[in-house]
Amino acid sequence: MAQLPPGIRFITSFSRDQWYRAFIFSLTFLLYTSFHLSRKPISIVKGELHKHCAASPEVQLHANKEYAAQLQPVKKPSNMSQCGWEPFDKNNYKQLLGALDYSFLCAYAVGMYLSGIIGERLPIRYYLTVGMLASGLFTAMFGLGYFYNIHSLWFYIMAQIANGLVQTTGWPSVVTCIGNWFGKGRRGLIMGMWNSHTSVGNILGSLIAAYWVSTCWGLSFVVPGVIIAVMGIVCFLFLIEHPKDISCSCTPSSNSKTFLNGASRFRVQTSTLNAKETSKPQDPEMQHLLIESENCSVTLNSSSVVTGEGRHGTSAISFLGALRIPGVIEFSLCLLFAKLVSYTFLFWLPLYITNVEHLDAKRAGDLSTLFDVGGIFGGILAGLISDRLEKRASTCGMMLLLAAPTLYMFSAISKMGLEATIVMLLISGALVNGPYALITTAVSADLGTHKSLKGNARALSTVTAIIDGTGSVGAALGPLLAGLISPSGWNNVFYMLMVADACALLFLLRLIQKELRCNADHTLFKEH
Repeated sequence: MAQLPPGIRFITSFSRDQWYRAFIFSLTFLLYTSFHLSRKPISIVKGELHKHCAASPEVQLHANKEYAAQLQPVKKPSNMSQCGWEPFDKNNYKQLLGALDYSFLCAYAVGMYLSGIIGERLPIRYYLTVGMLASGLFTAMFGLGYFYNIHSLWFYIMAQIANGLVQTTGWPSVVTCIGNWFGKGRRGLIMGMWNSHTSVGNILGSLIAAYWVSTCWGLSFVVPGVIIAVMGIVCFLFLIEHPKDISCSCTPSSNSKTFLNGASRFRVQTSTLNAKETSKPQDPEMQHLLIESENCSVTLNSSSVVTGEGRHGTSAISFLGALRIPGVIEFSLCLLFAKLVSYTFLFWLPLYITNVEHLDAKRAGDLSTLFDVGGIFGGILAGLISDRLEKRASTCGMMLLLAAPTLYMFSAISKMGLEATIVMLLISGALVNGPYALITTAVSADLGTHKSLKGNARALSTVTAIIDGTGSVGAALGPLLAGLISPSGWNNVFYMLMVADACALLFLLRLIQKELRCNADHTLFKEH
């Protein structure tokens, strides 16, 4: 018999379940990449909505003629001001641009609390598809203001509000789906890698928006809108919500007396579990069922049964019930300040680079992607460290502690030249986005499958929405405060960000103290 080709041997070395997990990992990664891709254009286009008028008309004319030799740009409206796009061409442009950010983020924060509750009661595939199609519509709607020569502030604010509301369908849905498919054993690393979709989406959104920003900024919104709508159709055609929908299941550990019952997903312990028994190596996908900490242990009595009847057999958890899960409030408040810092960079970094480095909107947008490149490594590093130490709160606290002085260094060093700015963008991106990524993914999934829920898998969407919704309040406040503070100097903006990082660390102190009291081999949120 002929030897199988290496490619075929590679394919057959993985089980059917593993291939399905890889598919869901990749699909949900691409789906949420398109969400962030559609949010990024506003930060790139800000430099075009309001231009610095220092350049003379002759210089601008020469630049336009030189560029026109290469491209045939869409003709700009005749009433477009030399200083930008009305009404953003006035001296109060920072407040108006801040109002656009605030409109989107406030709607997103309010909608997120409702989205998780609604999402638990609807099929994820349908809910996510409708949200993505609507997001595409409202993202493109902002860009249509360019083509139809619309100069009403309220038109752009309403487009932002509508887009903020429908974009809340994304996060609880994809986190619930990925949480259904992956166990807790390597959750930090897996979700750290998966959460890089945030930075990848920001990078792609920046590059796409920057491509058209100087010639036809309307396309900077229309193209991302089309992309997320197309991905919504892909979601409808291919998303599998839960392993049981196609008869996939985790392989139980041979050392365990645990039995899974398909859709019902219940477990029976035939004997008392103590710390020694549970310290034996387990299947990483099953670890979360059978781990105890010596210092933080709860003994399981003989023949105890914990039921979790799946998505349709149990009632959805209430909002107050989710708040009572240990750690939800602390991590939610921590994320409020962590996301305040992250989203201030998301919405204002290109404009800051334009002002400090004196670059045009396109080059500033391209350079700002380095912050997200750093964020990719920061999210993966945070997940890897938290898995190794088995301490989520301590990992977040360590990165927050390092982030505050790094932001001060960024504000000082970035004025020394382009090379220094590049280095600080990478370091700041890693330290700012690391805790944010860890809390919104692995921590949310840990809390959504907490032992106190007794196997109720329907709580994950609500817990995720509460944590991210609270974080979105900070995301709304950050860009607003930046818009109000920046006229007094960019240094004051960085001081505000450093205070926010300190507050985020403050809310984690109790959990960090509790983790440090527990055995280093076990995390605070292991299930029993």
